[in-house]
Amino acid sequence: MSTSTLSMQPRGLEISGLGKSFGGIHAVRDISFQVNPGEIVGLIGPNGAGKTTCFNLITGFYTPSAGEVRFGDELVTGKKPFQMAQRGIVRSFQKTNILKSLTVFENVLTGHYMEAKQSLWRTFFPNQAVRDKEVSVRESAQKIVHTMGLAHRIDTPASALSCGELRLLEVALALAAKPEILMLDEPAAGLNSQEAKTFGGILKTLRGTLVRSILIVEHNMSLVMGVSDRVVVMHFGQKLAEGSPAEIQANSLVIDAYLGGGKKE
Repeated sequence: MSTSTLSMQPRGLEISGLGKSFGGIHAVRDISFQVNPGEIVGLIGPNGAGKTTCFNLITGFYTPSAGEVRFGDELVTGKKPFQMAQRGIVRSFQKTNILKSLTVFENVLTGHYMEAKQSLWRTFFPNQAVRDKEVSVRESAQKIVHTMGLAHRIDTPASALSCGELRLLEVALALAAKPEILMLDEPAAGLNSQEAKTFGGILKTLRGTLVRSILIVEHNMSLVMGVSDRVVVMHFGQKLAEGSPAEIQANSLVIDAYLGGGKKE
């Protein structure tokens, strides 16, 4: 993938009629929505609504039982996770993949694995192009660390970070893969209200700089409504509503779904 993802022709993500059944039980059924270039889209719903399953279907961790996923003009349904990442669709996970023994900078540097691949010969006998690439990768890692507000912790072992700082580092690791679309699964879990507000502000600065579009699954409604251009609501595996944050907050079906509660995961 290019070292400058945002210089590429803008591509949107289109999900059409997506479905997944496990032993006859429909975890996700007939889900359709888009993430247009330059958008931040929130995917919300009560526990057990199927949000993470939907993420897994889009990114290739599950194979859909129905429907399709398109990235720009390309049909990418069923592609493996590494193939999706190579195309520019990168996701975070609810469970961290941070290497606690490494520093903040070393973690983000390691996250550039897709960009820095080279032959064993070039590793031991680097030419000028390889040395230039190494400089470029280190500069990119530093930029990501600074953008995520972790500059003051750049040489700190990840094991010494607070919960909020770890969440920022998780996003930094995903950004190191040079995504065009960044998919975040519960990135604010465990954050207090002030940390979540700071996190939301940082997310908005990423769009158009380090990533083109963002799709976020999150239970923190204040965060989602504050950063999203559009919000998609799932309930019992199906799409319940879609609209602007203001429209979703005023939607009686959404209010009933949350007040009534969904099935538990």
